[in-house]
Amino acid sequence: MPGEETHRIAVRLDDLLREREMTLTELSERIGLTLANLSILKTGKAKAIRFSTLEAICRELDCQPGDLLAYQDR
Repeated sequence: MPGEETHRIAVRLDDLLREREMTLTELSERIGLTLANLSILKTGKAKAIRFSTLEAICRELDCQPGDLLAYQDR
């Protein structure tokens, strides 16, 4: 659709949370980010992510940035 942005970066937060048996609420509390903002990231609607947020998520989920974010060619 005209004017609609297509993001090619997929956020795998749901998968990582499921693998670690952690809720979005628990992660939110651990990293000090609002549930609303974390939900925007989880659904792929975020336009950007701060390195400090990425670092906190990786710390709490014991993962690398590439585990959380993936580039989709199509």
